[in-house]
Amino acid sequence: MKAGKFLLGLLLLPACGAISLVLYRLLMLVRPESLHQVAPSTWGLLFGFFFWLALFFLMPRPLRTYVLGHELTHALWALLMGGRVSQLKVSKKGGSVMVSKSNVLVTLAPYFFPFYTFLVLALYLLLALFFDLRHYEPFWMGCVGFTWSFHVTFTFTMLGQHQTDIAAHGRIFSYAFIYFMNVAGLCLWVVAVGPADMEDLEREVHAATRETLQWVSGRAMPRR
Repeated sequence: MKAGKFLLGLLLLPACGAISLVLYRLLMLVRPESLHQVAPSTWGLLFGFFFWLALFFLMPRPLRTYVLGHELTHALWALLMGGRVSQLKVSKKGGSVMVSKSNVLVTLAPYFFPFYTFLVLALYLLLALFFDLRHYEPFWMGCVGFTWSFHVTFTFTMLGQHQTDIAAHGRIFSYAFIYFMNVAGLCLWVVAVGPADMEDLEREVHAATRETLQWVSGRAMPRR
């Protein structure tokens, strides 16, 4: 089983390279001269992101809050897969939750799915059904940036420690899968708040996939 996951992890590495290339090219669409045209909501997103980043390094870290989100993410994805959830336990030293159905997505979801960002977006969409929130978008995007930065910083921190979630699928596969999912999420954020659109994303995905496959095939079968 682990040998298969190891091989699958190796196969994921070119996909990680391709999605990284997509992100780079989407970011290159942001020109310095266009920064003065950046929407206030985008500045709110950036402010929220860097505000949490400062708090992360300057203030005591809310480990219990992270652990709660971590375990609730397992629970949420188990429910999405048709499983049942019980016995949620949370403390500063760790947590656990019993799920009746588990797979790669359920196990690794806390490392690529920003739970608190999901809550912010869900609350925004709920309130938007009853109120006009357009004037408050910079605030909401600030909350998105804040919670997403929370996810990024704690994910990096926890991946540097021994995690049973990672051990269950092997480091190579887990790290490759987590990296791919997070960078793919970044690509979607760049499209959502930057000058790129879904057509740009689709074009870059096709181009990066083709170039990566050509590079891999060239390495596998070098010309004589």
